[in-house]
Amino acid sequence: MTLLNTLAGIVGPGHVLTGADCAKWAKDWTGKHTSEPLAVVRPATTAEVSQVLAAANAEAAAIVPVSGNTGLAGGAAAQGAIMLSVDRMNAIRSINTAGQTATVEAGVVLSTLHEAVEEHGLVFPLTFGARGTAMVGGFLSTNAGGSNVVRYGNTRALCMGVEVVLADGRVMNLMSELHKDNSGLDLRNLVVGAEGTLGIITAAVLKLFPKPKAYATATVAVPSLPDALTLLRTMQERSGGAVEAFEYMPRRYIESHLKMFPDARAPFEGSYDTNILIELGATAPSDAQPAEDGSIPIISMLEDTLGELMEGQAVLDAVIAQNDAQRAEMWARREAAGEIAFGMGKFVNTDVCVPVDQVETFLTRAKAAVASIDPGAWDNCVAHLGDGNIHYTVYPKTLTPQLESQITEAVEDIVQDLRGSFSAEHGIGIYKLDTMRRRKDPVALDVMRAIKTALDPKGILNPGKVIPSDTK
Repeated sequence: MTLLNTLAGIVGPGHVLTGADCAKWAKDWTGKHTSEPLAVVRPATTAEVSQVLAAANAEAAAIVPVSGNTGLAGGAAAQGAIMLSVDRMNAIRSINTAGQTATVEAGVVLSTLHEAVEEHGLVFPLTFGARGTAMVGGFLSTNAGGSNVVRYGNTRALCMGVEVVLADGRVMNLMSELHKDNSGLDLRNLVVGAEGTLGIITAAVLKLFPKPKAYATATVAVPSLPDALTLLRTMQERSGGAVEAFEYMPRRYIESHLKMFPDARAPFEGSYDTNILIELGATAPSDAQPAEDGSIPIISMLEDTLGELMEGQAVLDAVIAQNDAQRAEMWARREAAGEIAFGMGKFVNTDVCVPVDQVETFLTRAKAAVASIDPGAWDNCVAHLGDGNIHYTVYPKTLTPQLESQITEAVEDIVQDLRGSFSAEHGIGIYKLDTMRRRKDPVALDVMRAIKTALDPKGILNPGKVIPSDTK
């Protein structure tokens, strides 16, 4: 209580919450990772975060940072720890239109940032289903991916600088707007993706891009995943790299969507095994300026290309969005993935990445492996096919911890054999600690532990997350 009194003196008594007042933060979006924090502390400035961490470090008290709490790996679980919420640190400090950057605090909600920069004819291209809740601090700390990685890269590629408060309260100012900076180790990229285990991100400089002047969006059925990659290569060549999203939804995913959302429309009159959502963004006026007949060049190019591929039977069917409402409908189908996954029963969750030409191989082998472990199980998936990121879910007949481990390890074996990664964009948290211990290079783990010890010798920052101990 002495520490809580100290923290109340820093942030104000009304911003140190205990007991039932912590309910909003005590459970993540999935409902799977719950905790009873000692308290939730809500600082409003970097200076207050600095003082909070200095006080906690003096008492060796655990601090767990939390943003929008939309994570899927338990990275913000805080049993008996002090949760540090950045939700009051929600200022967009500046938008530099000439330099195409935004300087923002860690509590800015992603959709709020989208709206703010759009007023300047710019976009911050990171996007995913939880954009209305997820905050800057969270998506930086997990190095989030989303749907536009194929064109813009993941969060690390979109972050130019960060402000980080270290475990002892010191503030590390890396708020650079430079495109080139070779002044020593890349500490920015060290803390991005560290899930708050090395420091708490309080602000960032983010990279902006010109807002596309027109979008061309379509749902396309193809005979197979190799045909889908042919479509991707063709569209990249003809558009000059304008493909922003390339998302895979198999037949079962479409069926699950219609079951969960009975008022939704099917993408086609018929049904197909391999369905792709493709979106292109035109920034060049020549690609976006309506022709005399009212057609938009980039949409016409998409339509013509799909027609040619259909003649060659590399495309089976296609629907091109004719307006914003139809585009939104297509995206709503894809962005319902989280609700579909959690709404179909208890499941084994994986978030893997393999080379894009190995996605079909992964799915074929994973299905066979699951069937050999649990013949009564069924699977589902959705994928960012343009970057090889697969969200593969398995619904066992009866889920037990032992069965979950068997299925998880079988998936890991396949991913490792295909030179992939067991974690693509959701982070490690607590959910993948055992996988880290099994699959991550032992020397790399030793280096991670050494860095953690150097920056946080008392181990107060998000303890028990990301980096497994050297013993089970």
